Amino acid sequence: MIDLTKNLATVNRRTKASVIRELLKLTNKPEIISFAGGLPAPQTFPSEKMAEMAQRIIKENSKVALQYGPTEGLPELKSQIVKLLREEEGINTTPANILVTTASQQALDIVGRTFIDPSDPILVELPSYIGGLQVFNSYGAKIMGVRADDHGVLVDELESKLSKLRADEEHYKFVYVVPDFQNPSGVTLTQERRRELVKLSERYDVVVIEDSPYRQVRFEGEAPDMLYKLDTTHNVISLFTFSKTLAPGLRLGFILADERIIQKMGILKQSLDLCTSSLNQLLAAEFLKAGLIREHVNSIKALYRVRKDAMLQALERYMPEGVTWTRPEGGLFLWVRLPAHMNADKLFYAAIKENVAYVIGSAFHCDGGGQNTMRLNFSYPTPEQIDEGIKRLAKVVKANLRVRPKLKTAGPAVP
Repeated sequence: MIDLTKNLATVNRRTKASVIRELLKLTNKPEIISFAGGLPAPQTFPSEKMAEMAQRIIKENSKVALQYGPTEGLPELKSQIVKLLREEEGINTTPANILVTTASQQALDIVGRTFIDPSDPILVELPSYIGGLQVFNSYGAKIMGVRADDHGVLVDELESKLSKLRADEEHYKFVYVVPDFQNPSGVTLTQERRRELVKLSERYDVVVIEDSPYRQVRFEGEAPDMLYKLDTTHNVISLFTFSKTLAPGLRLGFILADERIIQKMGILKQSLDLCTSSLNQLLAAEFLKAGLIREHVNSIKALYRVRKDAMLQALERYMPEGVTWTRPEGGLFLWVRLPAHMNADKLFYAAIKENVAYVIGSAFHCDGGGQNTMRLNFSYPTPEQIDEGIKRLAKVVKANLRVRPKLKTAGPAVP
């Protein structure tokens, strides 16, 4: 057999297994209540409506549905996306500004392929989405973390880092943020900071990648403007997915950007998969055209709000003093901070013994910090499971709260 160590490509050697995926292998037991996965609730999937549409589409339009399609995406879906952005976000755009992708994870990979050369600095939030970190690391980026609080990334610190990079003549490439109900923290970037971030992108001539998978899943409060809407210099590239608003199995997303960038990205996508599934695109297009999306998303929000409230109430009821957490207004996650001396990485295995699971917060930190943090998902488990699961988790926390080993203080995390 060939020597894999010697023969694997550099990008393969850089790509590490997802910590979340590896930990999830330990949670595949029916007795475990899992807050680990970022899974939508299966009962939200519009399965009957999709089945009807799929049957009709295949019967009436099989020449398109079962055939290769244009790399940039089918016109039927792109026109519906243009309409959706105008009605939901007040964004006026054209099909030429849209690249349909095989979900947002492919969009992240295309971003990496488009911009990153080995050792290029990029800036991300602390904590940041692990799927993005995994992609950017595979292309050899020098990933720099910028601290965040309960109102999003600290823009002053971001500017300080950009200023230093420019002074050092470093070829920095982009700033990556998840501004709405961030994965993993659940926090939302304020309107004021969004404006400041867009101004920074112009001042420092830096691209901003706005990853927006959860924006439509808002339960309460007023939504700040999208960064893309605030941008006047074509520096913002926005990534979207239908995984949280329709179904993750469709593997559908899209990139919204300046037409010149979309053209470059479309060429790169040709080498990845030629095109995204035509059948799935037609399904999504039909769902949007029928005007079903708003009512469907509202039903998702109603369900998730109940589960989010159940988790917040359980945390208040069971967690000991010294443990804090975020209070998201939407999305799928919230973020728990343990006292600084505690190590959630080690606590995970004790939690598994109590038949409850979470994702370790350090997995979302590019600097190795965050050992005293964890991400909890509330969209998948039922309210009853949430209450029992948090009760089990609190038991583990309390048992270890009294043990104060000499541990290195956790790195930057959401305060």
